[in-house]
Amino acid sequence: MVSDIRITNTGSLIELQRRLRAAGHENLRASMQRRLRHAAEPLRDDLQSAIRGLDISSQGRRGRPGGPSPTTRPLRATIADAIRISVRTSGNPGARVWVDKGRLPADLLKMPNALNTGRIRHPVYGNRRRWVQQNATPLWWDSTVRKGRPRMEREAARVLDDVRRRLE
Repeated sequence: MVSDIRITNTGSLIELQRRLRAAGHENLRASMQRRLRHAAEPLRDDLQSAIRGLDISSQGRRGRPGGPSPTTRPLRATIADAIRISVRTSGNPGARVWVDKGRLPADLLKMPNALNTGRIRHPVYGNRRRWVQQNATPLWWDSTVRKGRPRMEREAARVLDDVRRRLE
């Protein structure tokens, strides 16, 4: 299932955020937030590349060929553009990479999860009496996150250590 990926070390981040606020280091806090975002960018880029290059195949076509696509949106690019990063230094601090469903059209809200399962079932050119199944490489989100998470965690830990050293 496609969900967000969060890198949090809540105890360390909350303690560090309190110390930053008490010390009044606004520029240091902004720098920490920028560096945490920078740590999450490679994972976001990898996820966007994974969805853009995702192989989607269909069963052989029977009968006469279909008509034009009912939509002009490129599926993979639309989902790739909805992958976002957010960084919070207060409340529930950490870095998060997720698919922003608010940036997806209403008819594609469930598509990232469907693509991650590897099975997409949909009506043929909008005809709800004829359905077809297409297959995609399964677990595009999960496998990409599994590969990129250690790098993101190491970079976030390095940022926190740097900020902690500058506060001492």
